[in-house]
Amino acid sequence: MAHVKSQDIYPRLLVKLHRFLARGINSTFNQVVLKRLFMSHANQPPLSLSWMIWKMKLPGGQNRVTLGTGTVTEAVRVQEVPTLKVCALHVSSRTQSPVLKATDKTLDQLALDPPKGCDIILLSGPLKGREVYRHFSQAPRTPRSHTKPYMCSKGWKFEQSRGPRASRATESNPTSYLGIKKILDAERKY
Repeated sequence: MAHVKSQDIYPRLLVKLHRFLARGINSTFNQVVLKRLFMSHANQPPLSLSWMIWKMKLPGGQNRVTLGTGTVTEAVRVQEVPTLKVCALHVSSRTQSPVLKATDKTLDQLALDPPKGCDIILLSGPLKGREVYRHFSQAPRTPRSHTKPYMCSKGWKFEQSRGPRASRATESNPTSYLGIKKILDAERKY
């Protein structure tokens, strides 16, 4: 049986509550919330406030509660925050003032009102949004690779973000190498 690794009492009580509701109610909502409460920190990506606002403006999103098990982060470019009903385990410090004005329920109170998850939208942030995912893929400097290299420093003897350029004449780039060789041979004749 899965358990929460955190020693905080609040997530542990939430797990007990949603485990009980998942057993007793014929709805997958509590099972999904329970699974997300068990997730590791890397698999609970943060939710942006601007993304939440955009989601709630879509048809069917008005007057519904958004539920996120990750952290709700600030949106610097958002000037006006509309009234949102947000429920999350953690809200970043700058986001607290506009979000908490509209929020009147915690995660455990929300589970008791509509236990089947009616009028609740489950949101999660981008899973591959962490900076570490930019380094995963084909090796840097290979053709058509957009992978970010791990750079320890900048300089001539350290790995750089781009490989050989098409505009430079090298033996590994035969088209430009041969083109320049032809030009040089033609100049020598005159």
